[in-house]
Amino acid sequence: MKDTMNKLKEKMQKTINVLEGDLAAVRAGRANPAVLDRVTVDYYGAPTPVNQMAAIAVAEARILVITPWDKTTLIPIEKAIQASDIGINPINDGSVLRLTFPQLTEERRKDLVKEIKKTGEESKVALRSIRRDIMDKFKTMKKNNEITEDDLKDCEKDVQNITDKFVKNIDDMIAKKEAEIMSI
Repeated sequence: MKDTMNKLKEKMQKTINVLEGDLAAVRAGRANPAVLDRVTVDYYGAPTPVNQMAAIAVAEARILVITPWDKTTLIPIEKAIQASDIGINPINDGSVLRLTFPQLTEERRKDLVKEIKKTGEESKVALRSIRRDIMDKFKTMKKNNEITEDDLKDCEKDVQNITDKFVKNIDDMIAKKEAEIMSI
């Protein structure tokens, strides 16, 4: 049972890690290199993330500077960024690309908050799905007389406590990101 609880925590932590990545990729008006994590460039026939082809630095609060290690990849990186869903056109000066993040409007901030809350809810649904799978496993163990009724009740309580802890973690992450977006 302890092994099952560890697997539960591990799966739920993966869900939290995915949410962290999703929240980091949200463009919140500040220059954040994480917005480029999902942008890939066709580099010698292999899709390669931009952060593996170039140095990405925050020059000012709202400007990212992308310096490719191989200058011949400047234009393919530029095209990949334009084709992505970032919504910012890079400025190419021949040696580096600059991404200037525009100031967010109030309406755009509200849209981003809605998007973030939706992502948080999806993560909670994933946690509940993990919880349901584990609970089904314990019920099957009870049915097969591998554990007692008391063990089942204890396991259900433990699983619910773990789930509640992770749900609170998600709520905290969403609230923090919402505050960040609304304060910019």
